[in-house]
Amino acid sequence: MGRTDWMISVDDHVLEPGSLWLERLPRQFRDKAPVLRSDDKGEAWFFDGKRVPTTGFQAAASKRYEEFTPDPVTYDDMRPGCYDAAERIKDMNVDGVLASVCFPSFPRFCGQVFYETPDRELGFECIKAWNDWMIDDWCGYAPDRLIPLIIMPLWDPLLAAREIERCAAKGAKSLTFSENPPRLGLPSLYDRNNYWDPVIEAASEAGVVISVHIGSSSWVPKSSDDASLLSPIIWGTASVASCTMVDWIISGKLRKFPKTKVSMSEGGIGWIPYFLERGARNIERHRYWASKRDLDLRDNEDEVLVFSDRPSIDFDLDFVQLFKDHLYGCAFADTEAFGLSVVESVGIIDNIVIESDYPHLDSSWPNSLKVAKENIAHLSEENQYKILQGNARKLFGVDPKEPEGLL
Repeated sequence: MGRTDWMISVDDHVLEPGSLWLERLPRQFRDKAPVLRSDDKGEAWFFDGKRVPTTGFQAAASKRYEEFTPDPVTYDDMRPGCYDAAERIKDMNVDGVLASVCFPSFPRFCGQVFYETPDRELGFECIKAWNDWMIDDWCGYAPDRLIPLIIMPLWDPLLAAREIERCAAKGAKSLTFSENPPRLGLPSLYDRNNYWDPVIEAASEAGVVISVHIGSSSWVPKSSDDASLLSPIIWGTASVASCTMVDWIISGKLRKFPKTKVSMSEGGIGWIPYFLERGARNIERHRYWASKRDLDLRDNEDEVLVFSDRPSIDFDLDFVQLFKDHLYGCAFADTEAFGLSVVESVGIIDNIVIESDYPHLDSSWPNSLKVAKENIAHLSEENQYKILQGNARKLFGVDPKEPEGLL
């Protein structure tokens, strides 16, 4: 058992340097490359005929609550740790973060920007450039501290599988995946044609963790069209993450590809015990009728439910055990007092990892380790270590070394 003087954050974010694609794309694509520049409206990314500013929500580290803003900001407004690997390591040291998994910013959480461009060749070249930059440059600066995560061409699972294999050979440890692919116009995990199987198989065989980030469906759940944005900020995380968890468990993919590991990034954990209990109860209660047929569609004219004669899932499953074998809940360092108070008693201590979320709004930088330790002080030292480091080390297959002279 190791010490609890550091934590591994399984969900942080990097803001890409403005020249990334200009430097890494093949020459024939550079006139179409994403580029960060200023115009009469200020600084923004320009790509595919669109202007995309960076918002204050994306770079909130070191800002007081009174300074949080959804308005555009420039890179000069940010802490350099948002986009500079050397400065990021310094900020991690201050925060007590030993190692970090970083999600994209401009491409969005699972590379949706490059999926949306109609030029598939350009989109794939941009994806490869980002992946190589993440592995070679960002993580290459501090291989013991920064854990490589990659994006993929969502529109072509076979091409995606080859990219996963290529990047895994270079050291990639994780792949970002959409929380709800149909919201992007893509097949679901239940797809009868097994659209995602090449991706899941490639990731599982390569030992690459599938990291599913909140917001990776480019969709914000709303209770009503005129609801305040604060409403889904409060409840949306648990509602969307719980759907993700249930889909992975009952879709059959975890049993089909038994090496698969899924990390529910920025999903929180307080809701997990409830849904494990409800999932197990309802699998048992409904298995008899639903194993013979299942809901197919709703007739929009008559508002009646139409059932198919072929079930969409195999009910011969153990809901809780599949969670324990394959899924990981990601606790926020500072807002998970309840969730962290019950994970031991419900038997899922080995399935909980923790995150700083630097430099986003949910981050507690520079106090992530401090507040995390306050929330797990009731646990044994062995279980504190599991949440802070041990589970993440095992999940991602990493062994980061504690820097000397900082404690």
